[in-house]
Amino acid sequence: MTNRRSRTLGIALATLAFAAAFTHLGNLSTTPAAASEIRVIVNDEIVTSYDIARRAAFLRLQQRGGNVTQAATDELIEEALKRDAVRRAGIRIPDSMVDDAFANFAQRNNMSPSQMMQILGQSGVTVDHFKEFIRLQIGWGQTVQLRARAGNQMMSEQEAVARMLEQGGQKPTSTEYILQQVIFVVPENQRGSLLSARRTEANRMRGLVSDCERTVSLAQGLRDVTVRDLGRVLELQLPSRWAEDISGLQTGQTTPVKETERGVEFIVVCRARQVSDDRVAQLEFSTEALESDGGDVGAEFLEELRANARIQRR
Repeated sequence: MTNRRSRTLGIALATLAFAAAFTHLGNLSTTPAAASEIRVIVNDEIVTSYDIARRAAFLRLQQRGGNVTQAATDELIEEALKRDAVRRAGIRIPDSMVDDAFANFAQRNNMSPSQMMQILGQSGVTVDHFKEFIRLQIGWGQTVQLRARAGNQMMSEQEAVARMLEQGGQKPTSTEYILQQVIFVVPENQRGSLLSARRTEANRMRGLVSDCERTVSLAQGLRDVTVRDLGRVLELQLPSRWAEDISGLQTGQTTPVKETERGVEFIVVCRARQVSDDRVAQLEFSTEALESDGGDVGAEFLEELRANARIQRR
């Protein structure tokens, strides 16, 4: 049974490596590096023989052939470049997001998380190694998205409408939201001890919120709580982290509490209404362009990172 599960997981891992849904082996220096040797230095990040051995085991689990040691080294160099870009972009992927992705991956392969942990351990990959791989895929995807949006030349409203009429379409409608963000701050060095209690506080306050008029007064009686007015946001402009939670909410409703790099947060919908104008058309076409060009942006960005990197092999 275990061998059959291992073969199934190997095939699924090969798919995962290319799936946009998981687009680090990070903090590799936290492993027992004392028993390993430095093989590569990428900018200021060290890749050791132990790191390479874990990645080689990962590639074997994917049923990769050829020189897996060389392939593992090349992948770790590439991921060190990506990880540096993610850090510089200020993106932090919370453990809860990684754990959810890990559990979902196990479920899709008809396994419990504990069964998957066992297979990863027996294969020499380790759970931490795989989870950090997931973390980087998510972080790199968000980094590329930010870069693509920054470099995307938004067509004018008139151009968007003209293009739409050429295609025989009508101006699209979208929901316009006025939003407030409520943040229960948790210092990084206290996340382990405070996060659960702060989540409970946030859920308690969320249960009392019915509009945006009371949020500030409710927050005033609580410690380290920030209320931010986010203003008007069209549905197409919602950040990917919150889009699914906000979409479809009505005036006075709130999103579930979510763990973020700042602590725990939720969003209040002050107002939601349907709008149809040239700006919606502009955003819609720009979003289509972004989605179709995302892969090229990522590849070009990686080549740029490689060209400017200091890579020393030993």
